[in-house]
Amino acid sequence: MRVLLIHADKFEYEVKEPTKMAEPIPSEHPKKHSFKEALVAFSTIEASDEDVAAIAEVASADFADVLAKVKAERLVLYPYAHLSSNLASPKLAVDVLKATEAALKARGIEVHRSPFGWYKGFEIRCKGHPLSELSREFTAEKKVTREEVVEKIAKTFYILTPEGEEFPVDLENIDSLKILDKHPSLKTFILAEEIGRTKGKEPPSIRAMQKLELVDYEEASDRGHLRMFPKGHLVFSLLEAWAQEIALDRIGAIQIDTPVLYDWSFPDIRSQGMSFHERHYTLKTDENREFVLRFAGDFGLFRMMKGATLSYRNLPLRVYEFSKSFRLEQRGELTGLKRLRAFHMPDVHCFTKDIDDGWKEYMLLYKNYSDLADATGVEYAVAFRIVQEFYDKYKSNLIELLKYSKKPALIEVLSKMKHYWAVKHEFQGIDSVGGAVQLSTVQLDVEDAERYGIVYADSDGKKKGCIICHSSIGSIERWIYVLLEEALKHEKPELPFWIAPTQIRLIPVNEGFVGDCDKLADQIDARVDIDDMDDKVGKKIRNAEMDWINMIIVVGEKEKASGQFPVRIRSGDQKMMTLEQLKAEVARLSKGYPRARLPLPRYLSKRPTFRG
Repeated sequence: MRVLLIHADKFEYEVKEPTKMAEPIPSEHPKKHSFKEALVAFSTIEASDEDVAAIAEVASADFADVLAKVKAERLVLYPYAHLSSNLASPKLAVDVLKATEAALKARGIEVHRSPFGWYKGFEIRCKGHPLSELSREFTAEKKVTREEVVEKIAKTFYILTPEGEEFPVDLENIDSLKILDKHPSLKTFILAEEIGRTKGKEPPSIRAMQKLELVDYEEASDRGHLRMFPKGHLVFSLLEAWAQEIALDRIGAIQIDTPVLYDWSFPDIRSQGMSFHERHYTLKTDENREFVLRFAGDFGLFRMMKGATLSYRNLPLRVYEFSKSFRLEQRGELTGLKRLRAFHMPDVHCFTKDIDDGWKEYMLLYKNYSDLADATGVEYAVAFRIVQEFYDKYKSNLIELLKYSKKPALIEVLSKMKHYWAVKHEFQGIDSVGGAVQLSTVQLDVEDAERYGIVYADSDGKKKGCIICHSSIGSIERWIYVLLEEALKHEKPELPFWIAPTQIRLIPVNEGFVGDCDKLADQIDARVDIDDMDDKVGKKIRNAEMDWINMIIVVGEKEKASGQFPVRIRSGDQKMMTLEQLKAEVARLSKGYPRARLPLPRYLSKRPTFRG
């Protein structure tokens, strides 16, 4: 139900002609009506307003509150079909209006309800004070916060090892749990996320992302929306390509793309949004339609799958989407690349016949994401959240997964479901200041197929709801965050070779060797740049060190004549290599990862400075 409230000095209307859906009115009733000191509620009843009693109760309570604030003497309930394009049926609309009228009268309020479905002319004189024009939207759902949901759920914590050992966890006395001394990453995660001991520290990656000219804040945009410089865009695009390779080539998903904007009045969209208990970006158009920016790719994917014809022969079906998503996080929660309001999620959803097949897909995704996390070299911990009955029945599955990743996990056992999933896990990256951030996740969803009407025809011809594995490889922005944070744990920080914007820097000893550096760069299948600036060699080396360059090679007459190059490795070692040895080392470090061209001109003298 959508409403425009006008506090009027005077409101008059006259009933003209009936439409095909006009409700009957007695012939003796007057055609003209006039009211002074009235609160006029121009009301549009929507298709989603099916719970008549609940809508009437919510609306009448709000009307009563506004009446008291503006000190109006009466309320006029005026049907007005121009505040939404998702209109209720005439019968439902009249039922809601009548119920709202009755609820107002029960509160002792003088109310007049204008007849539904008639052409009418009206005149209104608005008072013009700050509360004289208000808009409202009423739904039958009670707005439930995540905190309210969690309060009603009992939690029990365990440490579960790959060997199947189970250790109860007392969060009030975590230091007494000696097994965590052997697994510092898991202990750090528990201290940071479950106990909250390490809040308020600014992660050093914020300065690093700016100093390296990767990413920066954009003051002209909303907070939590960042801009990427050429080097940052390269890192982003390589991670995107890597995620796509995992989803399409390793997991075997098909790829789709869906809108980012959805009509909040659609019952399935609203239901999914309310179940998520998240902060939404919303906007209204000139047509008075309210839209929500998606906080995940589920909205469009599920509507697409609802319209698809599925057979048991099509399952399991794996679908990949690279979805830009939005969450209106609180201002104080926004932290560099760790927590944003706009981010990019490479998501894989698997649609299966039943729980057993759902678990098979879950375990496939877990193992691929475990391989991915191990390949980056970042420090991470594993955490499972699982409903009690699922833990009792499928504990052996969790142990098998922990054996694969060779890590113990924190297990949070819930007395009942708090979302659409019965079990989920997270790979939690550990940053350099003792914080944690969720990377990859998989969720076994046992509710949304029914909510969205995603069904398949089984071998017996009957329609059945799918079990869905939601999963995300992890937002690209957070992967950049943990890669920077992992680098900053070391004396000489560096990014993995395959993702570094410049992998090799050639430093000519003087201007006469720039051409030789050019020829050398042409022969190396890597991102190679040349420091042709008018600086001394020592300063050029220091500048390359400050840019986290993986390999630095000084080129002069000796190197040109011998064909042997002194390769300064970021770790501090220096190795003499021939061109062939250098090419072989580059191939080794790049194997299995996406490739990309240098994001900026090869010559440093040709590059702009984006951040002074």
